Amino acid sequence: MSQTTLGGVINGVDVDRLEATIQTVQKSPSLATCQFRAANRWIDGGHNRSTIQSFYGAGQEDTLRTKPFVLEADEPPVLLGKDLGANPVEYVLHALAACLTTSLVYHAAARGIRIGSVESRLEGDLDLQGFLGLSDTIRRGYKEIRVNFTIQSDASAEQLQELTKFSPVHDIVSNPVPVSISIVTRPTA
Repeated sequence: MSQTTLGGVINGVDVDRLEATIQTVQKSPSLATCQFRAANRWIDGGHNRSTIQSFYGAGQEDTLRTKPFVLEADEPPVLLGKDLGANPVEYVLHALAACLTTSLVYHAAARGIRIGSVESRLEGDLDLQGFLGLSDTIRRGYKEIRVNFTIQSDASAEQLQELTKFSPVHDIVSNPVPVSISIVTRPTA
């Protein structure tokens, strides 16, 4: 993050702590290594539940979370679900929106740019023929995602758009990420 020495709180971000974090990581880059985790259990049909609690960051396991975050996932009835939660591709839109917003707000704070409000609307186009195995030429995931922001700030749209490029989730969905899958089987009872 390119920042100026500002101090105080900007956009709800403690800029002093942010600057201290940046300086600490510059001195010890290994502290930047993080590992985030999620555990998931299938319940029925398209319904499954993820819990998120532990993560590794700043050179140690985090011990501050005493309860897990619980995320329900399902499919809408038209996709054979019971609509007990957002579906996985909707969670991707949420993750992208949240990460773009957080990245924009943090980087704006580091630069002394004040943000009054941020709202976004996301749309993703997906063709089920890929998921259903009906075509090997149609992508299984989103073909395109559109993000539209409305931001109250004195900064220009170009300045604010530049800040979104720091989003880790934007990087994840825009560039290939190696994913390894291992499966252990157990006999059914």
